[in-house]
Amino acid sequence: MPKNYISNSSESTRMFKNGFLESLSKVHFSVPLIIYVPVVLYFSWRALFQADMGILLFFGCYAGGLFLWSFTEYILHRFVFHFVPKSKWGLRLHFIFHGVHHDFPKDRLRLVMPPSVSIPLAFGFYFLFAALIDPPYLYAVFPGFVTGYLFYDMIHYAIHHVNINSGIWLKIKKHHMLHHYQDADKGYGVSSSFWDKIFRSDFIKK
Repeated sequence: MPKNYISNSSESTRMFKNGFLESLSKVHFSVPLIIYVPVVLYFSWRALFQADMGILLFFGCYAGGLFLWSFTEYILHRFVFHFVPKSKWGLRLHFIFHGVHHDFPKDRLRLVMPPSVSIPLAFGFYFLFAALIDPPYLYAVFPGFVTGYLFYDMIHYAIHHVNINSGIWLKIKKHHMLHHYQDADKGYGVSSSFWDKIFRSDFIKK
C-alpha cells in the first residue's frame, strides 16, 4: 500500500457528503462488545445446555474457533483490506474500508469495525460454518470465532489509544506500529504475529 500521508489527529475526517452514510462509518469502541458479547453467551448456552455438550469438548471447539479467527483476521487484512484496485471507484472503496485508517490511524471512531460491516460479515461466516460444521459443534466454534473478533477489535483500539509500555502487549503494539509507519506490506496480524511468521510477512526485528 503506497503511503504519502499520515495524520496523527484523533479527529475523524469526513468521508461522505451524506450524513447517514457518514454516521455508518463511525463507531464507539464499546459497540462491538454490546452487540457480540450476547452472541457469544447465546451460542455458548446452546452448546452447553441445549445440546448438552461436555465442558472439555466445548472448550476444545471454542479454542478452534479462536484459532480460526486468527487465520481469518490475517487473510482479511492481507488480501482484502490491502487489495488496491486500479479503477477509480475501486480505489474509493478501498479508502473507505481500510485506506482511511492508514491515513488517519488515530481516528477514535474508525478503529473498530462498524456494525454496518461486521453484522453482514458475521451472518456470512455463520452460514458458511453452518454448511460445514454440524451442531452442536457449530454452537461452540462460532462463539470462539466471535470472541477472537472482539479481541481483535479491542486490542486494535488499545494499540492506538492506550499507553502500553511493557510485556506481550507492547510487542503486539510495536508489530502493528511497524505496519503503519514502516512497511504496510508486512505485519498483517493485529492481535498476533503468528501468521506473519508462518507466511513470511513478518518484520526483521532488532
